[in-house]
Amino acid sequence: MAEKDVKTMTDDETEAILQAPVNAIIATNRRDGAPQLSPIWYLYEDSRFYISVGADSVKARNVRRDPRVSLCIDEGHPDGQAVTVYGTAELIEEESSWRDDVTWRIILRYHETEADARCYDETKPDWGPSALLVVTPEKVFGHDTG
Repeated sequence: MAEKDVKTMTDDETEAILQAPVNAIIATNRRDGAPQLSPIWYLYEDSRFYISVGADSVKARNVRRDPRVSLCIDEGHPDGQAVTVYGTAELIEEESSWRDDVTWRIILRYHETEADARCYDETKPDWGPSALLVVTPEKVFGHDTG
């Protein structure tokens, strides 16, 4: 089977994937240097990624120690398009109406209706205090193997 060429996507193609409500995988750095991978929901606005996390989660602990992160947003089969992001994360732990609004918009983005999003929000497990990761990309690479 011949290997396909990987094509660099245009900015518009990359933006379309970043705006699609698909899961991303975030990689944070463990204490021993190994990557910690986690599937996440995110919101992409104003050239930043917003990710709601538990304040006591492994992701949050890793970012407190080392703010370097990577994201992979994969469109999946059959398109073969994906976006890889390298950047730094800031952990916002202070409660605010802004943080609550961003967290709500993340939830809303992954549901068909506002009613579905509200139902999810009211019945999701209580994982303790929450925080918001704000990822500022240093490099964004859209690639197409389809």
